[in-house]
Amino acid sequence: MNFRLKKIRLHALFLFVCASPLWMLAQEINSPNKNLVLKFELRENGVPSYQLTYKGKPVIKSSTLGVETKDVASFIDGFSITNTTQTAVDVNWDPVMGEQKTIRNNYNELLVTLAQVKNNNRYIRIRFRLFNDGLGFRYEFPKQNDLNYFVIKEEHTEFQLAGDHKIFWIPGDYDTNEYAYTTSKISEIPSLMKKATVEINSQWPIKNLAVQTPSMMKSSDGLYINIHEAALINYPAMSLNVDATTFKMSSHLTPDAVGNKGYIQTDAQTPWRTIVVSDKATDILASKLILNLNEPTRYKDVSWIKPVKYIGIWWEYFVAGKSTWAYGKENNVKLGQDFTKLTPNGKHGATTEHAKEYIDFAAKNGFDAILIEGWNVGWEDWINNWKEEVFDFTTAYPDFDVKAVHEYATAKGVKIIMHHETSGAATNYERRLDRAFEFMNANGYDAVKTGYVGKIIPRGEHHDGQWMVNHYIHVAERAADYKIMIDSHEAVRPTGLNRTYPNWVAQESARGTEFEAMGGLAPEHTTILPFTRLMGGPMDYTPGIFQTDLTYYKTGGNQRVNTTLVKQLAYYVTMYSPLQMAADIPENYNRFPDTFQFIKDVAVDWDNSYILEAEPGDYITIARKAKGKNEWFVGGITDENARTATIAFDYLPKGKKYIATVYSDAKDASWNEKPQNYTIQKIIVTSKSVLKQSIAPGGGVAISIKEGTATDMKGLGKL
Repeated sequence: MNFRLKKIRLHALFLFVCASPLWMLAQEINSPNKNLVLKFELRENGVPSYQLTYKGKPVIKSSTLGVETKDVASFIDGFSITNTTQTAVDVNWDPVMGEQKTIRNNYNELLVTLAQVKNNNRYIRIRFRLFNDGLGFRYEFPKQNDLNYFVIKEEHTEFQLAGDHKIFWIPGDYDTNEYAYTTSKISEIPSLMKKATVEINSQWPIKNLAVQTPSMMKSSDGLYINIHEAALINYPAMSLNVDATTFKMSSHLTPDAVGNKGYIQTDAQTPWRTIVVSDKATDILASKLILNLNEPTRYKDVSWIKPVKYIGIWWEYFVAGKSTWAYGKENNVKLGQDFTKLTPNGKHGATTEHAKEYIDFAAKNGFDAILIEGWNVGWEDWINNWKEEVFDFTTAYPDFDVKAVHEYATAKGVKIIMHHETSGAATNYERRLDRAFEFMNANGYDAVKTGYVGKIIPRGEHHDGQWMVNHYIHVAERAADYKIMIDSHEAVRPTGLNRTYPNWVAQESARGTEFEAMGGLAPEHTTILPFTRLMGGPMDYTPGIFQTDLTYYKTGGNQRVNTTLVKQLAYYVTMYSPLQMAADIPENYNRFPDTFQFIKDVAVDWDNSYILEAEPGDYITIARKAKGKNEWFVGGITDENARTATIAFDYLPKGKKYIATVYSDAKDASWNEKPQNYTIQKIIVTSKSVLKQSIAPGGGVAISIKEGTATDMKGLGKL
């Protein structure tokens, strides 16, 4: 990491023990640009509270803070202020991979120490960090004689909103993030919750009215507000209870198998509670507040952590049953049995020869790696049985030769991405983890896609509980010992931990492309995800589906991917991840070689990003500069409505001309009619150029911008 300290100002304001005079009951800090104001104070009976305003407008009205415990006195009331300290920080740091080469971390901090006289002056701290783009705060529990261990019953952090905001939400659930988003007023959530809570594998909806974070809102007076958390470590994930009448939200922690919310040993702290706010939607997408609240990585060597563009034996499992994960016809198998005696089903996808076909395609088209799912024994009865020993992560099916595939891929300059589906049996995975990683090292795998489909084992634990939060981090840390990168699916939603654990390069943790083959995704879905799921970190969304009409596979159904082909290209820019998949099958890319060129060209790691225009649920247009290259890429998407994107190029170096290749929807294209119709044109652009580009309903625009010679530019039109 490259840290460059610009200025640090430290001011010890006052120290006063026990009784607090009235002037100490309220403290204020401003954001560096003065737009945000945080006020902290003790209410009657010593109850901590805070409020937040933006340019004079209320963001969070006076809201109480506290933690309720089971085995010791709670941290809710009876407090007095014994110390406050303010700090100003302005530093730069460089992520291993990211949307920007350098990130500025600029905030003003207020640290409040609170003591409970009634509990022998036991004390805690609440740390507030106010950035130009929002607020982060957390509870801290220092080690002390009267505070060593305790059990959390519930955290009582309130977010009293100023009105009946428009909100983009999914139901609160302890086990899945894979719901479709609903857009409504807060007051409308109760009437819509039943419809929104569709049946999903391994779900556990919260019984009271609750939504998940990140929760994206827009007020009637034009404020964009996003509530989430950062640095979720050794603590359960937070959902938000909703009072649809008073518009108050409050923390709701995921319980464990016996109903407790968390087990704490001091010295300890909670995750940061985050509120990103602006009067511009583009500022929300540009925010790095959540990343900044995470700790720098402690890895001494990060040279092995690389961006990856990959293809895989994956999409064909979802479309038409073209092939299957399972090798045999049986539906009752056990580890240790002789899998050569299974009856082949004739559709197994992960065969040696099929893998070589994908390797050839990857090598020919410049892809870094291929993912092979279904290579290992156990897929015949892997799901919904609450079965612990499903996979051993080292034994291949009879028709898959691990060594031969590795040698073939190596000769072609292609890496193989391992697949570890745990079926939710985290205990089994942890027991076998070192052997699995040793197997990967021995066979040339340096990245693994992990999966957690199914009910969690230990039985009764949840995907988002403290036990599993610690499990995901353990996997990332142990993988780092073997120099292995992690792409986790069905894991807890991310909270910026890719800064601390940069080998945890991506997650799914939301409703991704696979759902296009399982009922479809609304055209607005991907105009919401960057404001919600991607606030916490990169998403392995698996874009790039060119055959949008799935009747092509002659299944007898009428399912379709609800985008145009060009919108699939735009995702490589709008849906950030340093791990990007071209998810369709090779034959469909061979049918559209001119549009496939964009996927081959587009970068996945960036020097800078420019949010050109955005409105949650409606549209997004983003430009990015490729890491270490004079190349830029633009992606623009819309919901079900056609629109005209305004694309500026003022981020280009002044005084130079560039060739822009514009991939756009044809005039007759839309997400549900002629989605594969597109146009491609090359034009000359400069930093003064502005493109007004029509986007079809459910469509997009993708642009690659490169340097060119005078000969290259001859005959091209100028913008």
